[in-house]
Amino acid sequence: QVQLVESGGGLVQAGGSLRLSCVASGTFVSINYMGWYRQAPGKQRELVTGITRGGATNYANSVKGRFTISRANAKNTVYLQMNSLKPEDTAVYYCNANARSSWFENESDYWGQGTQVTVSS
Repeated sequence: QVQLVESGGGLVQAGGSLRLSCVASGTFVSINYMGWYRQAPGKQRELVTGITRGGATNYANSVKGRFTISRANAKNTVYLQMNSLKPEDTAVYYCNANARSSWFENESDYWGQGTQVTVSS
């Protein structure tokens, strides 16, 4: 089992910055892909960005050039640096990880509890 704990959300004015962190703990032998999703009120959860263990990244078009994902494998931690925030970035941000509990099992999907990001205009 893997537990993901996010931190760093809050209230910020448009144009400001926030940095989210997500730490993975528990029993696992590897964590491959880690990502950030978000869900705004009345909308579906959407992928914001993700990063593989090797450092390959992908971003939603809406955040390219403003958000940066990074990862510290030794700390089982993924970060999301969010700059030039806009009111439409307001959402609950969820950390996601694909992890393997043992070498005899397939990867499973794990989610954090979410952290609120609110951008005021």
